[in-house]
Amino acid sequence: MRVYQLSLFASDVSWRDAGTLRDEERTQSLADQLYRAVGPIGSNVAEGYSRGTGQDRARFYEYALGSARKSRDWYFKGRFVLGEDAAQHRLSFMTEIIRLLLTIIPQQRGGESREPDLPYDASDEQVEDLLENVPLAS
Repeated sequence: MRVYQLSLFASDVSWRDAGTLRDEERTQSLADQLYRAVGPIGSNVAEGYSRGTGQDRARFYEYALGSARKSRDWYFKGRFVLGEDAAQHRLSFMTEIIRLLLTIIPQQRGGESREPDLPYDASDEQVEDLLENVPLAS
C-alpha cells in the first residue's frame, strides 16, 4: 500500500527533523508534537489494513488522516528552523499522504472525505521526486 510506504518514510524523516527542532530552544515542544503526530500515520494505516470490514478500515484510515493533517500543521510551524527547502518538501510530502488517504477512505466507507479546496495534482513523477530529493534540516 503506497500510503503505508510513504508514512514509514515520513517517520524516518521526521526523526531527524524532530532532532533539529529540539536543538532550538523555542521549538523543543514542537519537536515532540511533530514526532508524536507523524508516528501514528503508519500505525493506523497498518491497523486499518488488517481490519475485516470497509467501515472498520475506514475508521483507522481517518485516524491516520487526522495525524497527517496535524503533522502538516506542525511542519508549517517549524518551517523557520527547518529551512524553506526542507519545510516545503515536508509540506508537499504530507499533502501527498493526505491526498492518498482522501482517496482510500471513501472507497472503504462508501462515502466521501474532503480537504478544503486544495490542489492535489501530484503526479507519480512528483512523488518520486519528493522521495529522491530530500533536503535535510541544518
